[in-house]
Amino acid sequence: MFDKMIEISMLYDFYGQLLTAKQKEILKLYHEDNYSLSEIAEEYGISRQGVHDAVKKAEKALHEYENKLGLVEKFMETEDAVSAIDVQIDELIRENSENEKLRSKLMDIKSIIDRINE
Repeated sequence: MFDKMIEISMLYDFYGQLLTAKQKEILKLYHEDNYSLSEIAEEYGISRQGVHDAVKKAEKALHEYENKLGLVEKFMETEDAVSAIDVQIDELIRENSENEKLRSKLMDIKSIIDRINE
């Protein structure tokens, strides 16, 4: 369940602006504010089933955007690559601690990577 929440949150971050205003609000209430389907239904004056359908439709739209554009997947791949590069640089710094010139250049590269990860 926690993984699904993270997945929807990531998809929403990337594609939320492509949803309708009502879809955005219902997803925000459901996923971010932790409202129940009944609470949202009461607020919008619709049935609980109507809210459930709206949530599922919005989530489906987010998944369809990801299937077409793949921005979240590309982002995750980039994050993994940057982390792997960071680990390799740390190893090179340790292995070359006596070569101050190389160590300094590696530290400069590492600081650039650290800024990217912030």
